[in-house]
Amino acid sequence: MAVMMQGFYWDCAKEEDKLGEWWNFVAGEIPKLGKKGVGFDSIWLPPISKGADKGTMGYDPYDYFDLGDFEQKGQLKTSFGNRAELEKLIGIIHENGMGAIADMVINHNSGADAEEENPLDGEKRWTKFTPASGKFARNWDCFHPSRYEKVMMEGEQFAGFPHLCHRNPKVYGAMYDYARMIIEDLDFDGFRFDFVKGFGAWMIGLLAKYEYQKKNNPNFSPFVVGEYWSGPEDIGDWLDSVSKLTDSQIAAFDFPLRYKLKDVCDTPNYDLRNLTDGNSVSAARPFNAVTFTENHDMGGNEVVNDKMLGYSFILTQDGYPCVFWKDYYNFGLARPNSPNGIDALVSAHHKHAGGESCILHADPDLYISQRGGNEGQSGLIYVLNNLGNQWSGTTVQTKWPNTRFVPVAWDGKDEAHPDERSTDAEGKGEFPAPPRGYCVYAPVFE
Repeated sequence: MAVMMQGFYWDCAKEEDKLGEWWNFVAGEIPKLGKKGVGFDSIWLPPISKGADKGTMGYDPYDYFDLGDFEQKGQLKTSFGNRAELEKLIGIIHENGMGAIADMVINHNSGADAEEENPLDGEKRWTKFTPASGKFARNWDCFHPSRYEKVMMEGEQFAGFPHLCHRNPKVYGAMYDYARMIIEDLDFDGFRFDFVKGFGAWMIGLLAKYEYQKKNNPNFSPFVVGEYWSGPEDIGDWLDSVSKLTDSQIAAFDFPLRYKLKDVCDTPNYDLRNLTDGNSVSAARPFNAVTFTENHDMGGNEVVNDKMLGYSFILTQDGYPCVFWKDYYNFGLARPNSPNGIDALVSAHHKHAGGESCILHADPDLYISQRGGNEGQSGLIYVLNNLGNQWSGTTVQTKWPNTRFVPVAWDGKDEAHPDERSTDAEGKGEFPAPPRGYCVYAPVFE
């Protein structure tokens, strides 16, 4: 698989005194993150369009086609920069072997220029938009309730913002124009759809299936991941709905797994057998899961303790792992040139975390799994130890007889270097991990 970087956090440009300069700042980091650096395969960027107010994160879209070049809403640039700077950033992303993922906020709008009365229900709402870009001016009939869907409002409403009616051909067409601009003109490689509960799965299916004329790639199909913040059954139903409409691979963020990982990190004596119950997207649909330990929406529910336990899990197990910028940079979990950080786990992911996943052992305090390997990746043994005061491991049956294993990534409450391990003629071997820690062992084929 691959590894994604979430290239922002909430109020990142404000927090780092880079309002209007985030694209330029991220561009300077890409060579370190890309294929010739740490090895990230893609980066998810924040919303690119002009929001309703100066300094917003863009999740309050006002003018979809103003990428920071029109003086409106108290600003010229967006919080992150302008179009030329964004295009330069995407070029640098591609030069370094990475893909660029665009954040699509197509459920709701904000910052209307005037209030209107909706003749269908007599209610007044802020639905008159006259954007400076001159594109996608809209009125009450572009929102719910509209003449196109006045009885049933498709999807949930977000934060009281006007809720776009995608069944209006004007809205439907504008969303196509926006997606086409992102892929064809700006050269993005995929979409992350925000709050997909807010509109029909058919809309994502159609935007994913559209035949984009991607630069130098006539057979292009965008990567698509949706934010469906719910339990595994609801997410599974949504994935089924989208998959019926497209041949593209559609993924979902694995919120159920994330909450388990928060408990692993923050809850004393959490039973690690909960990681084996199958109640996650990655367990049921490993090729449709984007796994994560933290993201920008987790304010008030952040992982507080031992966060590397969560990262060790997502970077060795099934799914497409996503690393949070704030953890990597601001909280110092990258730990370059060390076996104890995210960089070492990304390396282990690329070199070893391939092939079939198999749980070899699980009890309340110890979890051991195996990746069987493939032509390009050797496979690995992953050990997660929940005990806070001692190294712990046990003998497990692996697929590799008479094989030497070396530790390639580890962390925990003991700084001692793990020893090499070996399996016997039957493939059995003992694999330990540090207290409140993990260890990734890779087979050595001699």
